[in-house]
Amino acid sequence: MMEVDVAVIGSGPAGLTAAIHAHKGGARKVLLLEREEELGGILRQCIHNGFGLEQFKQDYTGPEYAERLIRELEKTGVQCFLNTLVTDLSSDRVIAALSPEHGALEIKAKSIVLAMGCRERTRPSIGIPGTRPAGIFTAGVAQRFVNIDGYLPGKKIVILGSGDIGLIMARRLTLEGARVIGVYEIMTYPGGLKRNVVQCLNDFDIPLHLSHTVTEIRGKERVEGVVVSKVDSNLRPMPGTEQLIQCDTLLLSVGLIPENELSKKAGIELGAATKGPITTEIMETSVAGIFTCGNVSTVFDLVDYVAQTGAAAGTAAALYASGSLSTNRHPVDVIAGENVRLLFPQRYSFQDDLVLFIRAAEPVEKPVIIEVAPPGSKINRLYARPNEMLRVKVPREKLAEVKQPITVSIREK
Repeated sequence: MMEVDVAVIGSGPAGLTAAIHAHKGGARKVLLLEREEELGGILRQCIHNGFGLEQFKQDYTGPEYAERLIRELEKTGVQCFLNTLVTDLSSDRVIAALSPEHGALEIKAKSIVLAMGCRERTRPSIGIPGTRPAGIFTAGVAQRFVNIDGYLPGKKIVILGSGDIGLIMARRLTLEGARVIGVYEIMTYPGGLKRNVVQCLNDFDIPLHLSHTVTEIRGKERVEGVVVSKVDSNLRPMPGTEQLIQCDTLLLSVGLIPENELSKKAGIELGAATKGPITTEIMETSVAGIFTCGNVSTVFDLVDYVAQTGAAAGTAAALYASGSLSTNRHPVDVIAGENVRLLFPQRYSFQDDLVLFIRAAEPVEKPVIIEVAPPGSKINRLYARPNEMLRVKVPREKLAEVKQPITVSIREK
């Protein structure tokens, strides 16, 4: 059995940052496990810019951002096992993994950081009726085909869902010579960031159809067309609004799901809203010594937020491994209140400032107040949109006397 201080599973932006900060936090033996043949995770195929604006105050592409983190990691001497698939994780922090280079591995870690990221929802998960022809891809798969493998998935493309990857691929495919007929979104508001709607759709005259969904796929060998329909306030297709759109490709950008099969094996408690582990402000899960960060916890908008959670998890994991992590008080729950759909973290353990990531349940296009009670903190924001995460910070000293659950609400100013 191999023994380490901190084991990090996954080498995307969260895992790389966690490994770096675990080393900075004093962990002598840090092991990074990655199932792909290279470090960097999803960053390798994200060739668009917009990475690192908050963290490094520079505008990087995904590969540039990954390279900066990898170079920083190389200076630490952290051990990296590539092509290594983690197959099991126990609550007493024993990892089982397989690697062509190292064989069957059993790793005992003093603390573990989960950074496995998330996966895309597929056609079966949303149940689109119709035939099963070639030409149906998730947006992330199409992104890999275009940016890494050099293949164009199609020439006449319909995109269902307006998540950020779908919006970015609408622009990318247009630049590569394909025709993106339109983006169809079932909700009354776009699913991606406002800047991506502007830069990827508006600037390229690609129409965005809200309150629409695909209700049928047609074609035998290859997609020949899709039927789109308007939906009502209950998100149900409205009879008589069907429209056949000729296309050869359908891209799905219909949401991301945190990758938590290993978390379940370790007996970690998962949240219903985030689909990720229930976590404290230092990224500790319900199983002592196992920490989580990045999109395996909840799906974030910005890589800077992902890196922030990675830094917190790596630092706390190093403290736990050395036996110096304080556990003087029982954590209190952090509860979603008025107009809050998603909240992370869900517990507060009085060990650091409480940095909250919030998604509104309904859009409010006017100034709002985010209220955190207790201690009664009120933070002003210009708007609240479900597709754009709000981040607020409540200092630790304001929460020192809190003994009851903390409720977070969004109200119009």
